[in-house]
Amino acid sequence: MSAEKIIGDWKKKVFKPVYWLEGEEPFFIDTVIDHAEHHILSDSEAGFNLTVLYGRDTDWATVVNACMRYPMFAERQVVLLKEAQHMKEIDKLEHYITKPLSSTILVIAYKDKKVDGRTAFGKLVKKTEYFSFKKFYDNQLPEWVAGMVQQQGLTINAKAQALLIDHIGNDLSRLRNEIEKLTINLKGRKNITEDDIETFIGVSKEFNVFELQDAIAQKNLPKAIRIIQYFAANPKAGPIQMMLPALYSYFSKIYTVFGMDNRSEQALFPVFKNSFAVRTALGAINNYGYTGIEKILLLLHHYNLRSIGINDAATEDADLMKELVVKIMA
Repeated sequence: MSAEKIIGDWKKKVFKPVYWLEGEEPFFIDTVIDHAEHHILSDSEAGFNLTVLYGRDTDWATVVNACMRYPMFAERQVVLLKEAQHMKEIDKLEHYITKPLSSTILVIAYKDKKVDGRTAFGKLVKKTEYFSFKKFYDNQLPEWVAGMVQQQGLTINAKAQALLIDHIGNDLSRLRNEIEKLTINLKGRKNITEDDIETFIGVSKEFNVFELQDAIAQKNLPKAIRIIQYFAANPKAGPIQMMLPALYSYFSKIYTVFGMDNRSEQALFPVFKNSFAVRTALGAINNYGYTGIEKILLLLHHYNLRSIGINDAATEDADLMKELVVKIMA
């Protein structure tokens, strides 16, 4: 079950007595906890019926005592146990979880880890409203961003989406905040473009890893050198430690395409998750072929080693990158 499903049930006034939220993806846990804290109860009800506890600062007895209180001037009370992974003797909540008070909603946030399912307590927890949120991976981001944008009643073009994801990575909270900021700044427009990403988030639409990928794919050496020179003048915009892994990941995906019978844009979309990246990949395949892509991967590996000081006498990052793209296109 997703965070959206839990919140959807709550909006319908469908509640369970105990919710256990765990896992390595804090965004979804925080989303559920935030809704429980601010939206299950009205402001007037929350004054008497909302208790927020933190695992570092509380103990199991305090949690149980809070849960055993009856609501005042409301149908239910809400008890939130945040950072539960830091609470000592959490397994002593077992008795309460076995027989919870129906008028209490206990929501437990157990971040960054999972309860041991082999223990009696772990088995009990999994009989509650149990949710384990797995780490969100990079290949899931395009679909998630598209969904978040759609929730705002907007669309986003492929290049803008790629720029946004590359700039922020898999920090879902920050991605949501930036999308909300874009929504405000669009002032009625419904489509997010790369110009918007540049204007409102501060990512250059001309000098970024995707444009470098495109330059290499097209064998456009002057463009590649201009981008590298921009990165040299703006080190935070494109450090070599970020560029090389990104290029290696991209060309590794292209390498796998040679094992596919169907190389249409539609067939390649699940691999690259972005129509802009697909078109660039098809250009690279036409310009380099199998042996050329293989050569690119070997060069990227070699220059990655040099960038961390292996077999290299402190060559400047920009010079390494220029040397790399020249050898790739030679």
